[in-house]
Amino acid sequence: MDFSLSDEHKMIQEMARSFAQKEVAPVAAELDQKSEFPARHLPKMAELGLMGMMVPPEWGGSGLDALSYVLALEEIAVACASTAVTMSVNNSLYSSPILNFGNDFQKEKYLKPFAEGKQLGAYALSEPGAGSDAASQKTTATLKGDKFILKGTKNFITNGPNADAMIVYAMTDKEKRHKGISAFVVDKTLPGFSVGKIEKKLGICASSTSEIVLDNCEVPKENLLGEVGQGFSIAMNTLDGGRIGIATQAIGIARAAFEAAAKYSTEREAFGGPISQFQAIQHFLADMGTNIDAGRLLIHRAAYMKDQGQNINKVGAMAKLFCSETAMWVSTKAIQIHGGYGYIKEYPVERYFRDAKITEIYEGTSEIQRLVISRAILKEITG
Repeated sequence: MDFSLSDEHKMIQEMARSFAQKEVAPVAAELDQKSEFPARHLPKMAELGLMGMMVPPEWGGSGLDALSYVLALEEIAVACASTAVTMSVNNSLYSSPILNFGNDFQKEKYLKPFAEGKQLGAYALSEPGAGSDAASQKTTATLKGDKFILKGTKNFITNGPNADAMIVYAMTDKEKRHKGISAFVVDKTLPGFSVGKIEKKLGICASSTSEIVLDNCEVPKENLLGEVGQGFSIAMNTLDGGRIGIATQAIGIARAAFEAAAKYSTEREAFGGPISQFQAIQHFLADMGTNIDAGRLLIHRAAYMKDQGQNINKVGAMAKLFCSETAMWVSTKAIQIHGGYGYIKEYPVERYFRDAKITEIYEGTSEIQRLVISRAILKEITG
């Protein structure tokens, strides 16, 4: 088993790191404080091929593997978690279902310009009463002539206010529960589509999050993704891959907090020397570094299995669970190492701490990940 990166992977990693450190990191705190969407970064990210990394070149993407994607995404996340999740949603939650389930018409119109970075996508599954319980969708889709009429409200939609189109899930047959959910590509210009409440958040403040209101939204029949009733399957398949991206975002946050804490420990003096000389601080740093490395290995295993076409339901959930909880734990300890200064916005660990929490919640809470993992384990045992 070879754990070393190929020259191509190293080049992609270095390219993303250089861009992130030179252009993203210097303004991350400012964007966070202003809750300003990182639109300024998107043209350069498009130029570097970061917005459709796993999409084949014929559909506007870079044609790279999942490992390339997580290597690049980690570097962006170290610099700015908000910019990272903007990139992640466009790559995975939006582009992947169209690539995997869309027809050529849909790929040409709704994948190519998004993979090229000319437009931005989003993913609309969650509702006020249907978060973890995605089968309890209330949004409906009724076929009338050559259009589906969508009615309902989606919430917590990442990229929502800035997206040009999004994957929307709606009930086409309520009696069938999850088997009655269908998926649609919804353009923001369609009649009846509007952006609702813009959310003010604890963390990832530069990432835009909003409600999406579908008031008898007229969606052309040809925008149905896959088949009628296939929506729940599309959603779960998409989330399996999306969890790798959130795990990577989490490890990027954890790494940023760890590096800041390690550096601070060598500069802060107490009792006649740097606090890094104290065993308690050394133990914190040892555990932080170990957990980050372990999380990264889980991510890389999941990415490798995805590239091999293997089932990543369990390993993706494991990576997401471990890495998100690592991000929360590492950022907490990073503040502890900084002491009172860690609680001050002048120091970046305060932002890392706020950014880390959401990784335990979106694209499946830690509780849901444990359910996914345990069910997979029991299935393996019982056959």
